[in-house]
This record gives sequence, structure tokens and C-alpha cells, in this order.
Amino acid sequence: MFDPSAGNTPIVVITGPTAGGKTALALALADRFPCQLISVDSSLVYRQMNIGTAKPDAQLLRRYPHSLVDIRDIKHAYSAGHFVTDARAAIAAARAANKIPVLVGGTLLYLRALFQGLATMPPANAQLRLEIESEAASQGWGAIYAELHRVDPVAASRIAPADRQRIQRALEVYRLSGKRISDWQKDSQPAPVQRLPLKLILVPRERQILHARIAQRSLQMVEAGLIEEVVALRQQEQIDELPAMRAVGYRQVIDYLCGRIDRSALVERITIATR
Repeated sequence: MFDPSAGNTPIVVITGPTAGGKTALALALADRFPCQLISVDSSLVYRQMNIGTAKPDAQLLRRYPHSLVDIRDIKHAYSAGHFVTDARAAIAAARAANKIPVLVGGTLLYLRALFQGLATMPPANAQLRLEIESEAASQGWGAIYAELHRVDPVAASRIAPADRQRIQRALEVYRLSGKRISDWQKDSQPAPVQRLPLKLILVPRERQILHARIAQRSLQMVEAGLIEEVVALRQQEQIDELPAMRAVGYRQVIDYLCGRIDRSALVERITIATR
């Protein structure tokens, strides 16, 4: 099926929702073919985030090396632009080693940037982000999402109501420039990776099955020490406002530690945000 030495090796992409079985399929491919696994996950890049990201343990990573895992300190933000640069290098290295590049993960923004190109947008504005977060604290994220739907319905249709990070960024771009983020995205640069991927999208036949898996995974993370992981990170430095801490699971634990939600609601909040 795949012959890396033939010169026509595809880029394999395994993606889909959380708890859909992406990692298991990637490992199965690596057992059968000469593959280089390349992570497409905006949280796995961070070295200090392990439990809440469901990061494979050290033994598994030694057996199945993943590019773009544990490459960043949480103090340093990682963007889609960074990913494109790093993924291109990892793909080139895989091909140079006569391996099949297998991109595995669910950060769709990264995949879009890699295969469709990046739009040049206004840079992040810390003050404006704080303003949006303050509005969300007083009005609720539902009101912020409704505002986005009002000013940019195209972008809102692509962003889940629970995806606070992308909602915030879309509104930030609009308020900074007066131009909708969906219009900025239409002006994307040519795709840096021209070859179309072989895309495998994993979605359980019944949504209830997926939701049950997500709920179980959320519970297992808390039982495995997610709260303790976040507490340890907070003892080392101020992390609550870092971009890395917007990741699902970490954000909810911080809300719990700050007294904004009860322990009894924590697993449910993580589950809802993951869906």
C-alpha cells in the first residue's frame, strides 16, 4: 500500500473528536508501516502538561516517537504559524528517512493552516483579551458567543460555543481591525504543503458512545491527578492567564481552584467543554 522509497508517499492525516481512537489507529499503522508520527495537538507541545492532555507516557513515546510533543515550555505560546513551520520540517525529515509522515491529532486549526494556508491577521492584544475575558466573567461566555454570531456568523458557525479561545480570538480580530476573521481567512496565503493528504477521520457511529467515552476520560484524568498537576504548576509560577492554560481540563481546574465551580461539577464541566 505504502512505499516510501517510491517517491509518491502521501501525507496521512488521522483526525477526529477527542476519545475517537486517533492514537490507537496511529500506533497500529506504525506497527505495520515505516511511519513517523507527527502530533497535531495544541496542548501536547507543552512539556509540563501531561495528565490533562492525555499525553502518551514515556515508555510509549520511546517505542513510538512523536514529533512535536514536549517541545515548548508553558510560558511560551505556540501558534498555528509555529506549527506550520515545525510540521513542514517534520514531514521533510520523515521523507528524508524514507518514512511515511502520519499527522495525528484533533487541532483542526493547525491542519487548516498546514494544507490551506495562513491568513495574515492582527497580532494578539493582551489588553483587549483581558477586556473580553472580563466581559465573559460578568455576562457569561454565551453572551460573548452571541456577539460573535452577530458580527461574524460565518466564523461563529465554525466555532463551538464552548471553544472560548477561538471565540475570544475571533472577537479580538474584529475589534482590532473592524474586519471579520472569516474575511481575513479568505485572504489566506498559498498552502505551504501542496500535496493533498490521505485523511482518515474517526467518528463513532453513535454520538452517545463518543459522549460516554469523553465522560469516562474526564473522570480518569481527575482521578489520575489533574488537579494536583495544575496545583503544582501554579506553585511554580503565575500560569492562570497563560494561553496554554486555556486548554480544556486545565481551564476548568483553574476555575475550581479559584472557587468559581464546585468539585462536584468539575468532571461535568470538563466533559461538556470537550464535546
